[in-house]
Amino acid sequence: MGEHDWLAAQFEQNRGHLRAVAYRMLGSRSEADDAVQEAWIRLGRSDTSGVENLGGWLTTVVARVCLDMLRSRKARGEEPLGPEAPEGIVSPEDPEHDAVMADSVGLALLVVLETLPPAERVAFVLHDMFDLPFDEIAPIVGRSPTAARQLASRARRRVQGAATPPAPDADRSRQRAIVDAFLAASRGGDFAALLAVLDPDVVLRADAAAVRLGAAAEVRGAAAVAETFKGRARVAQAALVNGAVGAVWAAGGRPRVVFAFTITHGKIVAIDLLADPERLGRLEVKVL
Repeated sequence: MGEHDWLAAQFEQNRGHLRAVAYRMLGSRSEADDAVQEAWIRLGRSDTSGVENLGGWLTTVVARVCLDMLRSRKARGEEPLGPEAPEGIVSPEDPEHDAVMADSVGLALLVVLETLPPAERVAFVLHDMFDLPFDEIAPIVGRSPTAARQLASRARRRVQGAATPPAPDADRSRQRAIVDAFLAASRGGDFAALLAVLDPDVVLRADAAAVRLGAAAEVRGAAAVAETFKGRARVAQAALVNGAVGAVWAAGGRPRVVFAFTITHGKIVAIDLLADPERLGRLEVKVL
């Protein structure tokens, strides 16, 4: 086996891990794939003869690429959705993607990560999710190990302070049954049936574009959320959103509003309404 073939084989062995790192940092499947591809290009251009841990080297490269992409987003003025959901992704027949999503990276956590500054997000993801030591994180974020530790600590406090719910249910058939029940109850104006699928502390959030369409920015509690949806959602269709079952309202063949559900222990604990055109333009949605 030649050197190029050996490097290609090693890269393929690490691809799933690299996509997981990139996805957690970027919250976008397409951008995560771009970051991994850039790592492959840089591997081909680099002399790795002295690299003892190629997997670690590739992780560092992907982290640096992701940090550059996050900073570029900020420079272009792409603001995160704040309390609303980040970009969704869908790959219903992609086992590798399913493995990434099943690894307790729910929509709720990605929502919080979207609010972190780039360096904090990178430091937190690398240390708290992938157990990378701070002396290796430091050169990636351009800080000392002590400063990198402080970045991760600040990010951790924000994540913990957001009180994210438990990891969402991964059973897609169960998700579909709950979302179908929610949509049916909403269309039929069945208040009791809505309450049956909502967690008592459910939260409904809408991005700025959805608010302009008439949605409330935030509604909390099962009764209030049930009242909001009672007799509505008549044109919403079940769809895959962010690897989980959600819903979409489409007009003219284009998604106008996406409903991202977070389902835990058989109950809907969060509903995020996304209507920002730029975000929806990068969203992959599959109507079920």
